[in-house]
Amino acid sequence: MKMFKKWRRLWFFLAVLGPGIITACADNDAGGITTYSVAGSSFGYSLLWMLLITTFCLAVVQEICARMGAVTGKGLSDLIRENFGLRWTFFAMTILLIANIFTLIADFAGIAASLEIFGIVKWISVPIMALIIWYTVLKGSYKIVERIFLVFCLVQFAYVFSGLMARPDWGLALKSTFIPSFSFEPHYLLLFIGIIGTTITPWMQFYIQSSIRDKGINIKQYKYERMEVLFGAFFTDFISFFIIVACAATLYKMGIEINSAKDAAIALGPIAGNFAETLFGLGLFGASTLTASIVSLSSAYAICEAFGWENGINKRFNEAPVFYGLFTVLLGIGAAVVLLPNISLIFVMLLSQEINGFLLPFILVFMILLVNNKKIMGQHVNSRGYNILAWFTVVALIILTIILLVVSFSALLG
Repeated sequence: MKMFKKWRRLWFFLAVLGPGIITACADNDAGGITTYSVAGSSFGYSLLWMLLITTFCLAVVQEICARMGAVTGKGLSDLIRENFGLRWTFFAMTILLIANIFTLIADFAGIAASLEIFGIVKWISVPIMALIIWYTVLKGSYKIVERIFLVFCLVQFAYVFSGLMARPDWGLALKSTFIPSFSFEPHYLLLFIGIIGTTITPWMQFYIQSSIRDKGINIKQYKYERMEVLFGAFFTDFISFFIIVACAATLYKMGIEINSAKDAAIALGPIAGNFAETLFGLGLFGASTLTASIVSLSSAYAICEAFGWENGINKRFNEAPVFYGLFTVLLGIGAAVVLLPNISLIFVMLLSQEINGFLLPFILVFMILLVNNKKIMGQHVNSRGYNILAWFTVVALIILTIILLVVSFSALLG
């Protein structure tokens, strides 16, 4: 009987598997991988302890949105419009759309950079991948698209193998993970805040709530979905751990400075072998493709929900024309901009983080107010203890986001 219950729980967990893990893994996009790569190459293992903080913060924020999706059966944009009015909704959607466009551009830049490692020029790779993503979402059902996304999540294991091949100092890596160290060097501070900023972004909250609604997960199934959300938060930073470790054990040790994930992959070749370079490039490709798909869908979901238009992957084009139209236009913009000559992709990545940072505090406050509204959540509002935890997380993220904005703009002006 006990064995039957265990298998039953496992079956329910597998049934809800998807939204939490996919959203968390998509967070390891081109900008995120670049941040972790630079952290490892610039400061070795010393920033690994930050992953414990980001895992905790990500788990708290994602759990709140997932719970709201399961209880209400609505997306975050729906709830913002219904409870805060059209003006705040329009403001949030405008900033979100701008931020997501720049994030999309950064991810198509990641696709281009990763396939250039394998000798494929961006004029071929970017249009082809944009068409593949578009066709998959347009023609596939939610289940099919979700399974494809899960496969791309598994591709990120390439970073685990890359980290293992680098033969790191495991004693120092584990010590750095559990014993904090700190430096007031400006570059260290920027990476310190950047690791948090790249882990929690506004689009994630909109996507996870919409995907839970699309998947049809209700509050009765939520205890299993909650497990998946928490596992997703752990899994994404598990991958981040190995990205930092791979670069710390090789690039930092050799004194090699990098500016992007592509630089890290190419630099790994002569040090850890061509296979390590291949794995790092493969991980960048998988992560960038996954996030380009998710961010474009997140934008289409959020805007359609905000203004009451039909949306969802399970619907056909003629049933949700605005949803698929937005998805198509956003993919096209992201791919087209990357093909422009002389564009500074590093600047695009930085600007996308700044805009995301500007929007994040508003979205976090909306979320906390909504999840504590008994008219919306009933008995599933936050407990007093959870509220203290949630507000502490939100306030800490807002303070760090403000510092990141100040430091980043100071660097741009300086």
